Amino acid sequence: MFRWLNGPGSNFRGPLPGSTNYLGAYDRNGQLIRSKREQKPQAEGELDAAAPVDDELGSLDGEGASKEMNIAGGMELARETLEDLRPFPLNRQFRSQHVLSEELREEIWKRVVQVGKSVKVVSAELGVEMNRVGAVVRLKSVEKEWAKKGNTFAAPYASAILSMLPQTPYNANAPSPHESINDLPTHQATVQQIFHPVAESRSFTRADSALVFSPTLLPADQRIPHPELIGLEKERLEGVPREERIRRQRERTAAETKTREEKEARRRAREEKTVKRVRPAGGRWEFRFTDVRVEEAGRDGRGVRGVGSRYGIPNEDRKRGQVKIPTRVE
Repeated sequence: MFRWLNGPGSNFRGPLPGSTNYLGAYDRNGQLIRSKREQKPQAEGELDAAAPVDDELGSLDGEGASKEMNIAGGMELARETLEDLRPFPLNRQFRSQHVLSEELREEIWKRVVQVGKSVKVVSAELGVEMNRVGAVVRLKSVEKEWAKKGNTFAAPYASAILSMLPQTPYNANAPSPHESINDLPTHQATVQQIFHPVAESRSFTRADSALVFSPTLLPADQRIPHPELIGLEKERLEGVPREERIRRQRERTAAETKTREEKEARRRAREEKTVKRVRPAGGRWEFRFTDVRVEEAGRDGRGVRGVGSRYGIPNEDRKRGQVKIPTRVE
């Protein structure tokens, strides 16, 4: 043990700043692997496990993000690779995931709260998923509220934990995407098994597939969190200038925001007409009553407006004895 402490383990007495300093980043002699790694030519199509992590995610507009360098002790080091993100040497399959840096979280809060941008726009600009943007805004608001009240923070502890994890930095000129922001969410209507026969001569698209699952289900291109990115990419491939693309996107965003606000206003007005509110005198709670009709559940009892529909009704596609193979072709 003391041989290791005086040998390779001596690197961890003075951790390398700007690096995770995991055991997997050093060899048996205590030398940093990425500092001595030489660039080797690769065959076409071959994946490199030591490629920088952020290179797997391109920029939102098709332009590669610039590689950052860590400078420590006068020595310039390349960014951490996948090999450097293994905290447990015996578990080769586990890699530590990147977290948002403090600067990036502060920038997210400023753009949403102070500038007034929507969560969707900030997500596309900084490459952070919309749910994470919302969580950052809520937590930052609580943090600043605590600061106004004079509450104390465990800043040294938070700084120490962040230094042990790989972080996504904030670069105002070329933001590095933190994660995939356009993953298709799983819709409840798509979890059932459906055997749908189609003629070989027919063109079957994603829109047709959505209609098979449900008549009201939108295609995958419209259900992704950022469908506008598809239009931006098509315009880029068509050779539309960058300034023109930005102008068109701003117009589309403004029109979409206006439509969403009008729809929300109509929903609230309709709710006010149908919901009866009762607040007892001196009470803290408000009771809301909504008229319900049995016919809204439909003939099969599966209507979405029926009572109890929110709890879900199991599909019978995996039930024993059910005929799953199509018996006719339409």
